[in-house]
Amino acid sequence: MNTATHNPQAVAIDDRIGARAPLLFGLVALLGFGLLYSLVGAALGRLAFPWQATGSLAMLDGQARGSILVAQPFDDARYFQPRPSAANYDPMAAAGSNLARTNPDLRKRMAETALAVAERDGIALSDVPAELTTQSGGGLDPHLSPRAAQVQVARVAKARGLSAAEVDALVVAHTQPRQFGVLGEPRVNVLELNLALDARR
Repeated sequence: MNTATHNPQAVAIDDRIGARAPLLFGLVALLGFGLLYSLVGAALGRLAFPWQATGSLAMLDGQARGSILVAQPFDDARYFQPRPSAANYDPMAAAGSNLARTNPDLRKRMAETALAVAERDGIALSDVPAELTTQSGGGLDPHLSPRAAQVQVARVAKARGLSAAEVDALVVAHTQPRQFGVLGEPRVNVLELNLALDARR
């Protein structure tokens, strides 16, 4: 006969022992997976990929000028301009406009943006690349196609007192090929290109 079932004190001890195991497991899981795992993962990432782990920051004169993964606005005519941003270039608000192609507000905004780009860069309205009038899905696309960069060459060259050939050579030098030769399209990182221009001074 099991006397423990007739002894309230023994039952209470058994209950405490039975409750201790899941509580201990929960504490170990919380500290192990919630804290230790994160710290070890961050440390290994920092050791293996120090530049990427700190935000892929682009540096000039020892100062961080931004991340090459995130678009940022450049108001000066001396710089290449990125794609428009539905998030106002705010990484904490990354988003697209979510407007359908048939939305009249989208068509109006694209037409107004195309006109502004044509006037800014001194090109025909029909020569404005579509990507300079549209916002990317995340609103923070840091790249342009080579063509979207080249239509800005004349403006940037004039503002900096350089020849168009000099600026065009920088665009070519900073054009990244398709990944692995087959994925995506050739692209130019706007921040890296602008920093290369600044480094010429």
